[in-house]
Amino acid sequence: MMLIIGRYVVVITIFFEWVGMSNNSFSQENGLKLLFRAFRYRNYSLFFAGQSISLIGIWMQGIAMSWLVYRLTNSALLLGLVGFAGQIPTLLFGFIAGVLVDRYSRHHILIVTQILSMIQALMLAFLVLTGNIQIWQIIGLCIFIGLVNAFDMPARQAFTVELVEKKEDLGNAIALNSSMFNLARLVGPSIAGVLIVYSGEGICFFINAITYLGVIASLFMLKIKPKETKIETSHIGQEMKEGFNYVFGFAPIKCIILLLGLMSLIGMSYVVLMPIFAKDILQGGPQTLGFLMAASGIGALLGGIYLASRKSVLGLKKIIPLSTTIFGLGIIAFSQSKVLWLSLILMLVSGFGMMLQMASANTIIQTIVDDDKRGRVMAVYTIAFMGMLPFGSLLAGGLGSKIGASNTLLISGVSCILGAFFFARKLPLMKEMVQPIYVRMGIIPEYTQIN
Repeated sequence: MMLIIGRYVVVITIFFEWVGMSNNSFSQENGLKLLFRAFRYRNYSLFFAGQSISLIGIWMQGIAMSWLVYRLTNSALLLGLVGFAGQIPTLLFGFIAGVLVDRYSRHHILIVTQILSMIQALMLAFLVLTGNIQIWQIIGLCIFIGLVNAFDMPARQAFTVELVEKKEDLGNAIALNSSMFNLARLVGPSIAGVLIVYSGEGICFFINAITYLGVIASLFMLKIKPKETKIETSHIGQEMKEGFNYVFGFAPIKCIILLLGLMSLIGMSYVVLMPIFAKDILQGGPQTLGFLMAASGIGALLGGIYLASRKSVLGLKKIIPLSTTIFGLGIIAFSQSKVLWLSLILMLVSGFGMMLQMASANTIIQTIVDDDKRGRVMAVYTIAFMGMLPFGSLLAGGLGSKIGASNTLLISGVSCILGAFFFARKLPLMKEMVQPIYVRMGIIPEYTQIN
């Protein structure tokens, strides 16, 4: 199996490299060259190929997990509790993980986290397929994978820079990663919805475990320059403080992180309530849940493609509040819909806005951050993105059980729009502080005003 998946990764990588090299024959303005320019780097193509396999399985597991919990408990609160268990370790250990990501090989950290993630999926598959699964076991395994992800996510975010040699292609690589993530989000839930009906949730967990072989194989095939190991004289607490002060002492990064945290706390919790909309409001089953998540994935994929086609990071700061508003309006309208086709369209709109906001934020931060603090900054980014989700899950589950899922999403959408408004008011200050960085990097000429 490892050999088969390894060969598949090689074939996909050769295709990506061919796309990247063939684009060199196009004119500078050619859209395909702009869209796929990160594929000219072998390491990036390999990692992309492995991730494209693994992420489908991860999305299958996510849908199967939410449906399994709701089937076993019929409780919105327990849906929120399971989400909380899987995400709270990121908040508790994320910043410590960021320090270690700055100190040690991100490549080796990712190999370990992927192996541990495969083990977790195999344990879930065994318990479900043997009929021994209980809610406390689900919560325990969610805590385990949450702890793994606390190290995996900042390492993965910071590792992208090592895969792309030219920094001007970093935005394209991040956007392509986002597109890959959301293409898997489109395919995975659709497959999971069908498999749950005919085979149950256990097969989804087992397939997820097998797909990890793809990313593990790609990681072993990468050619990464060994990271220089420095003798660290500072205490880990001192490094954490240094990173924290850097993030919240620099207004552009601080504003982006705070808005992302709001989106995760208030906006992204809509995922927790999707089984309720699918089953109780739209009168569907697991296929309906899969279709809703797939529609959101299509919108996010379109957002990622748009960002990948952009030539520069210039103008991304304006996209952040605009996309957050689009997301908020989509969620508000979705909360009131009781018709499946309309709900699917609104999920597409929401997914588009969500992807533009998150990928734009990631690209700007990765572009302006100091390299020696990248791991810690991306750890804070991960905490804002994932660390707030457990509280959002609990909040959404609690409110959903009290005032209903529709009213909960209505409040979420309004809150995101308000956050976008306050972010937009800070844009002039952010432009003033980012401009010297872009000049130093050669992104814009000196004395040029940025948008």
